[in-house]
Amino acid sequence: MSFNIVLLEPQIPNNTGNIGRTCVATCSPLHLIHPLGFEISDSRVKRAGLDYWGDLDLHHHDNFKSFLTYIPTDSNLYFLSAHGKRSLYDVEIKKNDYFIFGKEADGLSKEIKEKYTERLVKIPFPGEVRSFNLSNAVAMVLGEGLRQINWGV
Repeated sequence: MSFNIVLLEPQIPNNTGNIGRTCVATCSPLHLIHPLGFEISDSRVKRAGLDYWGDLDLHHHDNFKSFLTYIPTDSNLYFLSAHGKRSLYDVEIKKNDYFIFGKEADGLSKEIKEKYTERLVKIPFPGEVRSFNLSNAVAMVLGEGLRQINWGV
């Protein structure tokens, strides 16, 4: 296992499928927090995940509260948000850390951002965009995590 990717109420099946494929490639479990904006059996999820979907270490959680009871109490949680004060590249990433991503359209809720202010992390970028596509952001986080733990070296 590398890192835990957590999608909080994802809305777009293609993103979730792409993320699932990336999780398989990086040996990272994927946690889906319901409600989802699509059916997990949606062909778009499986098409984006290709034939790797069956190899995915996939976990479903009824809601954010039940997810929190599932994880070990000593786990490192990082919440990805364009509003984060700390850069992803300033975080010391360790195996088994959890990276929580919000909905594609809205990001993380105001309540979560307020409660976990110290754990908000952003992916910095010089260009004039509000944020990255969800599946691209997950890939960037996993790439940085793998770099930091010297995976594959």
